[in-house]
Amino acid sequence: MDSSKQVEPLPVGLIGLGKHGVRYLDHIQRDVPGLRVVAISRRDAEAGRSQAKGLGVRFHQDAHELVSDPAVRAVIAVVPPTLHPEIVEGCAAAGRPLLVEKPFAIDVVTAMRLQRRVEEAGLPCMVAQTLRFSAVVRTVREWVAELGRVSQVLLTQSFEPSRLDWLDDPARSGGGNVLHTGVHMFDLLRFLSGGEVVEASCFTDRVVTTETEDNFSATFALDGLEGPVLGAAAGSRATRSRAGQIRIVAEAGQILADHVHGTVMLLEGRGVSRTARPDEVPTVRAVLEEFSRVARGAQQPSITAADGAAAVAIADACYRSAESGTRVRVRRGED
Repeated sequence: MDSSKQVEPLPVGLIGLGKHGVRYLDHIQRDVPGLRVVAISRRDAEAGRSQAKGLGVRFHQDAHELVSDPAVRAVIAVVPPTLHPEIVEGCAAAGRPLLVEKPFAIDVVTAMRLQRRVEEAGLPCMVAQTLRFSAVVRTVREWVAELGRVSQVLLTQSFEPSRLDWLDDPARSGGGNVLHTGVHMFDLLRFLSGGEVVEASCFTDRVVTTETEDNFSATFALDGLEGPVLGAAAGSRATRSRAGQIRIVAEAGQILADHVHGTVMLLEGRGVSRTARPDEVPTVRAVLEEFSRVARGAQQPSITAADGAAAVAIADACYRSAESGTRVRVRRGED
């Protein structure tokens, strides 16, 4: 096969044209020749029709109509997670490959139900846990494989308050920082350790927000591949700065990294034995490039509905712990 020949762009429908949805649209138009937007959907009909006219694509105010549009071969959903069930169901019924933003669902029961629906339908479904595509995260994962048994994984993310009003509306967001930023760290706990989170203890607080938490700290017990692992995660959206720190403690050394600032450092003995500043790529672009292959059947998604559901299950445990003031088990299936 001549690899120099470009494949025909796959026609996709984009649901959600807010701040993050526009980011997806821009990357598709500028950076991902394997995809072509042919239809869009958003609730604001006037704005949607205007955008569609400017793009030269179809507009559907109803997401179901976009999913069933014969011109659409695959679907990308960048909407609040309260809308995911109807989109997942529609794509499963129509056989449309789906890329869906994190969090996969707002609670563990819904997440497990959607996972089962996707798997029973044989639907190619990828969850956009975009941090897995960070060059720093991938460097950390490569290095940690050299260090023997992992015993601790510690993660933090701190950002400025969100400007998206709907994130502080539980009816639309389903939760606060635990659900919307924490799921990145919960996914990385599994991705970097190779284990599964089995217990959680969590505290939450509100600094800027009024209805949902914007600060949390949590500790975890994981069943690792080589033995038990301790984990911790802390998130804040109440600062005028950004950081995304990763610390992994393993048998032969430690890794200190920051995926926001692009640094990775390996500690061995009493000194620093290796450093790196890997060239970052836009993670949304990387997700879209993989989805282009997934939707064509050229590869399986590296982040599945099961992965998305697992991150939501950890968030669910954090909320139950914060409410009860006790350490809780992470629910699996119908537990």
